[in-house]
Amino acid sequence: MITTIDKNTALVLIDLQNLVVKLPLAHPVAGVLANSAKLLAAFRAAKLPVVLVNVNPAGSKAFAVRKDSNPAGGVIPGADWLDITPEIEVKDEDIRITKHTWGAFYETALHNELQKRNITQIVLGGIATSIGVEGTARQANEFGYNIAFASDAMSDMLADAHDNSFKNIFPRLGEVGTTDDIIAMLQA
Repeated sequence: MITTIDKNTALVLIDLQNLVVKLPLAHPVAGVLANSAKLLAAFRAAKLPVVLVNVNPAGSKAFAVRKDSNPAGGVIPGADWLDITPEIEVKDEDIRITKHTWGAFYETALHNELQKRNITQIVLGGIATSIGVEGTARQANEFGYNIAFASDAMSDMLADAHDNSFKNIFPRLGEVGTTDDIIAMLQA
């Protein structure tokens, strides 16, 4: 349950990029994207920062040491594979972060960008729940951010992994609610 949204909150959407949204997911991607777009609209209306994160594992130290690594999950990357999917409107004022590992804070400018804006809380959504979203949430927790999870604005390739994040991990790191719950608190 969402009990609060700080006045200095940012929306952070993880890996809603052309390659990732084509992966086989446990929940319909259309719903994840529609709810993410609703959150985007609400955050922009409230004049709060939006962070759009994509992943490019190329050159990652983590993947360099693994000879069996298949970061694309069997999907063949196209020329636009790093681009945020068209269902998510990108604006010039959005903070853009390219990560190379699971979490969006590791060796990126995310923490500095949030600190410049005095952000105390992040609302998280995206794909995959147990990988990019959970990895980012764990790092955000270590930096001391208040975290809210948009339960209907994320999915995973594995239903069990998604469920584990929501049952065992996210309640230890923050609060969980639906897109509508978060928007209602944002507008209160």
